[in-house]
Amino acid sequence: MLNVKPAFEKVSTSFGSSLLVKKHTETETKKKKTAFWHFHPEIELVYVNKGQGKRHIGNHLSYFNNSQLILLGSNLPHNGFTDRLTSNGSETLIQFKPDFLGDKFFDAPEAHGIVQLFERGKKGILFKPETKKIVGPKIESLIEYEGFERIVKLLDILNDLAKSEDYSLLNADGYAFETKLQDSTKIDIIYKYINNNFKNHISLEEIAEKVSMTVPAFCRYFKKATGKTFTKLVNEYRVVHATKLLSESQMTITDISFECGFNNFSHFNKLFNEFTGKSASTYRNTMKQMVQ
Repeated sequence: MLNVKPAFEKVSTSFGSSLLVKKHTETETKKKKTAFWHFHPEIELVYVNKGQGKRHIGNHLSYFNNSQLILLGSNLPHNGFTDRLTSNGSETLIQFKPDFLGDKFFDAPEAHGIVQLFERGKKGILFKPETKKIVGPKIESLIEYEGFERIVKLLDILNDLAKSEDYSLLNADGYAFETKLQDSTKIDIIYKYINNNFKNHISLEEIAEKVSMTVPAFCRYFKKATGKTFTKLVNEYRVVHATKLLSESQMTITDISFECGFNNFSHFNKLFNEFTGKSASTYRNTMKQMVQ
């Protein structure tokens, strides 16, 4: 049996505040424990000004390099984001409940744009450079304010994000996650096991046993919870790992395919193209051009 913490995360604000604002620096991040698969009812806004890491939001998996600005809706499952902050890098995190201003505030017509922003946030929003340049510094400075002034500054940030057209949805084809603690813990066990073993063959019998289910029951449960088959998700993990190795290592593409758990090179090429829209060699060349 795997010993896992419940995947529900309780977010505690300081006394007299309806927001949680935290800032992590490079030194602090080195001390942080490994992030786990979790969800919480609070909406989460994350700005990393300099860093690298893996995004795992709902069904979405990708890597970021340099900086990122993300809004996550209520109860959207995700892992922590920052694997490594670069020199002078920081991660600013803001968490608040959708009704942090009361039941009726967002019923006002003037707040309609922010309500739509929260709705889009259920799929995870990645904001692009134009918005990041304007809003990023505002997010970082929020920690300097308290009380009513902090609320006003947050509303200004949310208004900017609501007006932005410079974004993409990370989990566009994802799923609505049911906030049942027992189910969430099962998903946590499954994702952790995939993360630790995706380089090897994982049989359905093996993974079903981890969550005390029969294979047919597991297959039905997993497809309903994630919108994907177990095999497809494992292959996504493998392809995501391959994109990291293609951009960061000098390994041959053949060696990378085997390192990521593919026993058949042609199968790797087919799936890589299917998931990324490019061949592995084209992907590597594109990354090299971006670096240059």
